[in-house]
Parts: sequence; structure tokens; C-alpha cells
Amino acid sequence: MPSSFHSKIFNRLAIAAFVLAASSANTLAAEKTLTIYTYESFVSEWGPGAKVAEAFEKTCGCKVDYVGVADGVELLTRLKLEGEATKADIVLGLDTNLIAEAKATGFFVPHGLETKGLQVPGGFTDDVFIPYDYGHFAVVYDTEVLKEPPKSLKELVEGDPSQKIVIEDPRTSTPGLGLLLWIKSVYGDEAGEAWAKLKDRVLTVTPGWSEAYGLFTKGEAPMVLSYTTSPAYHMVAEDTERYQAAPFAEGHYIQIEVAGMTTNAEDPELARQFLDFMTGPEFQSIIPTTNWMMPVGETKEPLPDAFGRLVQPEKTFLMSPQEVADNRKAWIDEWLAAMSEN
Repeated sequence: MPSSFHSKIFNRLAIAAFVLAASSANTLAAEKTLTIYTYESFVSEWGPGAKVAEAFEKTCGCKVDYVGVADGVELLTRLKLEGEATKADIVLGLDTNLIAEAKATGFFVPHGLETKGLQVPGGFTDDVFIPYDYGHFAVVYDTEVLKEPPKSLKELVEGDPSQKIVIEDPRTSTPGLGLLLWIKSVYGDEAGEAWAKLKDRVLTVTPGWSEAYGLFTKGEAPMVLSYTTSPAYHMVAEDTERYQAAPFAEGHYIQIEVAGMTTNAEDPELARQFLDFMTGPEFQSIIPTTNWMMPVGETKEPLPDAFGRLVQPEKTFLMSPQEVADNRKAWIDEWLAAMSEN
């Protein structure tokens, strides 16, 4: 009897220890944190951040922690400043114009995931960065204020200086950089002269997209640099067609937004799990009506009808990442010189 009694006690203690260990393991798993650096509109109240975090946390036994900065270019700047001390596991919100420069930092590692099913204009693929949405840059205008919007980049540049536009800074913002590359694509060596003409129409230059679009919707200017997809927000969320994108005769520059995992990722497998989730239908279904961009993967439901009424550019501009990396500083200096002329 004593040996049997001791055996029972031992078994119970073993079971208790197992349960405690399992509970501790679950607690530790639940305490895993994935730190994602992104731009502020992604984590805004109306942006996709909260929904993306909620959906991913259900699958990962982890917590998603966002760090938001003004805009996409600022993400790269911050990463360079933090260097190897960065807490970022994932950087979400760079675009193809920045990836050559981002790779050169040595802060990113290949994702090792299959991405053949993604539908991106031009068939973009990369072993380090994965696309999650795209959209064409456009001048969005207020139809109640501006009855005759510019029909081309040339008309924007040479138009009435009293009809103002809000633009973003190419040093901190991916839309600002997009406009810089758009003008360079159309005007080439005469881009400096184009900026010198356009500056008289510029009400202000903001650090990021959120500030620019906020000024526009508050009525500070009848035009803003945004996306062909931006009017979908107003059609779907506000049931109004007041704000529209102007189709430009020369064509539109495209933005393909990407994410990548860092060399410092605390849990590389968790980071890779998020990137895989990002291309799946759960994440992709959130993007169109929160980030107001085009999805790159399969969604659970068709896009709202409003997306079918958006401007469809007849020509798309997109420079290679290396060309942008090689020239970005010189072209920004050209922009600064033109914008500062009296």
C-alpha cells in the first residue's frame, strides 16, 4: 500500500508539473510580440492596422505592436538612424522606389516565401520584399470648387497659380517621392524648370500623406497629391462623389507598397508567418476599404462597385529601384533648388 500511495502522489505531482509547464508555455507564447514599423495612416483610427493586428493575433498566439512614423520614406530614415539597435521585426510601408536603398543598409533578410500568386502590375517579385498593395498617384480634386481640373501633368504645372495644390515632401513621404519621379519621368532633364513653374500652385508641402489629405478635405486647397483609389473612400464610406481623381494624358506613376523582415527580428519565424499572412485573403480583404489601395492577392469578397468607377491610367510609369537609388539625392536637390527660387 505505501508504495502504491507514493506512486499516486508522484503521478499527481508529475501531472501538476506538466500542467504548470504547459500553462507557462502558453503564457510565454501569448507574450510573444511582433513589432511592425509602418506609416501613420496605416495605424490611424480608420486605417487597416487594428483589423490586421486582430486577425493575425488570432493565428499567432502573439501581440502585434505598431510603431508609426509620418510616412514611408521616414521609415527608411528611422531604420538608418537606429541601425542594429532597431526594435523592428517587420517594416511595412516602403515601396519599390526605396527597396534598393533599403537592401543596401543590410538590415533586411530574404523572406523565403512563395509569392507567385500575387498580382502586381509589371509582375514585380523580390526575394527580400513582398508587395501587399498598389495604387497610381493622382491629383485628387474637389468637384464643388474646381470645375475644370488639369487634364495632364503639363496643365498642372502651367495652370492657374490661384488654384492651389497640397503636396508631400519627397524627403519624408512616398507620395512626395512618387510625384518627384512622375515629373522626372515626363519632363526628364527639364524637371527642374517644371518644378519652378509648379511651385506657385503649391499651397504647402507636408511631411506625409495624412497631413496633406487632411488639409484638402478641410477645404484649404482644391487639389491634393493622392491616389486614383482615394475617391473610393468617399464613395463607399461617405456616399459622395464630390472628390475625384483627374486622369492625366501622359499617364500616372504607380506605387507598389512592400514589407520585409529585418535581420534583428527577435522571432524570424513569427515575422515570416506575418509576411505569409499578409499575402493571404484575410489581410488582402482588409486593405481595399481601409488603406484604400488595390489588393495584390485574393480577397474573400469582390471589391465594392466604387472601385470599378475609378480612373484607369492608360499608361503607367515605374522606374527601377536601382535607378531611383542612384539618383534620389540629386533629384531631391533639384527639387529643393527649384522650390526655393524667388
